[in-house]
Amino acid sequence: MSHQQHTTDMTSHPDVGEMRERFDRTTAGSGVVALEGLILLAGLFAAISPWVVHFTGNTNLAVNNLIVGITIGLIGLALALAPERTSGLAWLAVPLGAWLVISPWVVTSANTAPNGAIWSNCFVGGATALLGLMAAGMTVAFRQKARR
Repeated sequence: MSHQQHTTDMTSHPDVGEMRERFDRTTAGSGVVALEGLILLAGLFAAISPWVVHFTGNTNLAVNNLIVGITIGLIGLALALAPERTSGLAWLAVPLGAWLVISPWVVTSANTAPNGAIWSNCFVGGATALLGLMAAGMTVAFRQKARR
C-alpha cells in the first residue's frame, strides 16, 4: 500500500493564484486594516468602560455597555478576520454607536448617569458611528470598483 506524501509548499496548490489575488484585494489599503482595528478597540473600550470610568450605581448602563461593546468588538474582529464575507456588517457599527450616545439617558432610571459615563459613552459612541460610516463607505467604494 502506497502512502501519499503531503508537502506544506503552497506553490503547488491549484488555487494559489486566486488566493494571492484575494489576499491582495483584501489587504490593498492599510486604511481598511486600521479601521477594523479601531472598531475592535472602540468595542473593547465600550465593554470595559463601566469599570474604567466607574459607572457607580448604574448596573443597567454597565450591562448595556458590556453587551454593546462586545457586539462592536466582535464586528471589528469579524471585519479583520474575514473582510470579504463580513463587509456588510460594517454598517451595524453606526446604529450601535448612536445607541451608545443616547443610552445614558435611555437606560438609566431618572437620568442618573454620572458625567463620566455620559462623556465616555458620547465619545466612544460617536467614534464608533464615525468609524462604521467610514468602513461602510469603503465597502461601497470597493464594491463599485470591483464592478468596473
